[in-house]
Parts: sequence; C-alpha cells; structure tokens
Amino acid sequence: MQQTIQMFGAVVVLAGFVANQRLGLSSDAALYLFANAFGTAILTGCAAVNHDLGFVLLEGVWAIVSTLGLIRALRREQASRTA
Repeated sequence: MQQTIQMFGAVVVLAGFVANQRLGLSSDAALYLFANAFGTAILTGCAAVNHDLGFVLLEGVWAIVSTLGLIRALRREQASRTA
C-alpha cells in the first residue's frame, strides 16, 4: 500500500513538471505549485514512515517552499480579482 501512495505522490509532482515543460504551465501558477506541495507532502510522509531522513529533508523543504509559493500565488490571484 505504501508503494502505491509513493507512486501517487510522485505522479502528482511529475504531472506538474510535465505540464510546466510541455504545456507551458508557469512555475508561478497555483496549479503547478499545488501539485508540488501536495505531491511532496505525500512523499515526505512516506519518507518519515520509513525513517529516510535525507528524503524527509529534501521532500519536506520542497513541500514547504511550494506551499509558501502557492499561498503567494493565491493571494496574487485574489488581489487581481478584487482590483
């Protein structure tokens, strides 16, 4: 079951990356940042369960940075709608 969860997390991250590279989705887009934040949060949890501290660090920081970017993107979108 954990392998399935890991694969799902990886596919979410990779879908954002492919959309960025092949479909022109901006790396500042909320959808791209959500895919990164959500997928890496899943992978962080899996790494923590397995006590893979290097991957907890890598994926955890990636999730945090992506989440902060997502918050900024959502605020930017909200501000442009109200202006």
